[in-house]
Amino acid sequence: MDTLGLYVARILILLMGYHFIFPMALYGQGYDKKAKNLDFPNENLEQSFPNIIIITVDNVGYGDYKLYNKRSPIITPNLDRIAAEGAVLTNFYTAGATCTTSRATLLTGRIPQRNKLDYQMNGLADNYGIGLRQSEILLPQVIKNSPGNYATAAFGKWNIGFAPGSRPTDRGFDEYLGIVSGNADHFTHVYAGNPDLYHNTEAVSRSGEYSTDMFANAAIDFIKTNAKMSRPWFIYLPFDAPHSPGQRNIPPDELPIFKAPDAAFEPYGISPDEKDPIMRYHVVVTAIDRAIGRLLSTLDSLDISKDTFIFFYSDNGANVKAVQERIMGVQFSTNTPLRGGSSTLYEGGIRIPAVVKWGNKIKPGSLINTRLWSPDFFTACVKLSGAELPADRVIDGKNPLPVLLGETAFSPHATLYFEIGEFDALHWGDWKIVRENTNDAWQLFNIKEDVSEANDLALSRPDLVQKLRETFSQKQREVQHASAIEENKRVVQTNNYIY
Repeated sequence: MDTLGLYVARILILLMGYHFIFPMALYGQGYDKKAKNLDFPNENLEQSFPNIIIITVDNVGYGDYKLYNKRSPIITPNLDRIAAEGAVLTNFYTAGATCTTSRATLLTGRIPQRNKLDYQMNGLADNYGIGLRQSEILLPQVIKNSPGNYATAAFGKWNIGFAPGSRPTDRGFDEYLGIVSGNADHFTHVYAGNPDLYHNTEAVSRSGEYSTDMFANAAIDFIKTNAKMSRPWFIYLPFDAPHSPGQRNIPPDELPIFKAPDAAFEPYGISPDEKDPIMRYHVVVTAIDRAIGRLLSTLDSLDISKDTFIFFYSDNGANVKAVQERIMGVQFSTNTPLRGGSSTLYEGGIRIPAVVKWGNKIKPGSLINTRLWSPDFFTACVKLSGAELPADRVIDGKNPLPVLLGETAFSPHATLYFEIGEFDALHWGDWKIVRENTNDAWQLFNIKEDVSEANDLALSRPDLVQKLRETFSQKQREVQHASAIEENKRVVQTNNYIY
């Protein structure tokens, strides 16, 4: 190539890189613009800036709450209050069937096959490594571009990488207090023999403080601080409980038991010395509910409840029965009436309890049966904050606000596509195909009539299997193609530094 041709080629590469880099540069920097309520039904006024809090719990089953299973003995009056003042989502899915993948899909609005964190992070090397690739844009980074000047914080379980550049305060959060890994002891905050609790980027020792209360207290303090300044806030509150106790996270002379503060045993009329692991699990779930109650009381006392959007869900389903029995000797949590559990793509792994509340904007006491999933709440938070979605990548979350606000009963999704480990699945309308291994035949279920996935209709309806299988393959190719385009953009961005 002659000199002129080489010069022109370099200019073109620079322009391509500018197109990719400039949108990236905006995230986390903030910019001044008017926000219009164009994404809210029947409104054209300038947008207010509600407070936003996302609360997650760890491995709570679909059948653990009375809201979904009237026979459940677990006491959760504060979650019941959120439901009574808002809505219960009965057809809600996580896009990630494990702790790590669930968190990454929420915070990026993208399925694991796009954000490339499609596996569970275990051990110190994983959790203190890069984890979720640093080219991904996280929800707080987007919210930082809101004209509302949001304060942002995360308190709880991170589990998506803690290397420099991967930490919460590197990725849009103003403040962080939490555990790096996936399953530290709730009182000592030790994971695999390693102190695992951090404030921002510094390790801290607060042994003796119960993690659920510690994280809730940090959220309450953050709310009070920003309320004094009349500044809107976004809080991500991923509790690390209940999960299940891990042998490697407790001293050698201790048995793995569910732990909770003494006061959480009182509603059940039992002693903190109770040995039954089932009862102790119930107490841990109630301890989370009590912490949520204190958070609700704080919003009430500051008179900001009506201005706060609250979304609560479990990161994924409870473990399957065999795993629970291996850990504790007994099944302590249930996904009733669903089949399977965490790390599977049967309904018990991905269909999860979720409730939402926003003043009187969401009809109190309502049931929302429309199919939604966790990446939708990435988009919801962006819309609520008045920010704009990233334009340089595919976002799998669709705007759920018209559904939540009662403007439509139709899902923004034609299909939901899943891959985790060897499992594959696709939902389309009332129908679902699922297989446990890529070499297995597809199973077919009518989820509306058979939510327990007990009656495989694949042999009687091969036409539907073929239709859904072809749709799954098309979606898989689309994801691969879009990922290749994104990767090419990243290569151009890197090459720009060469020229």
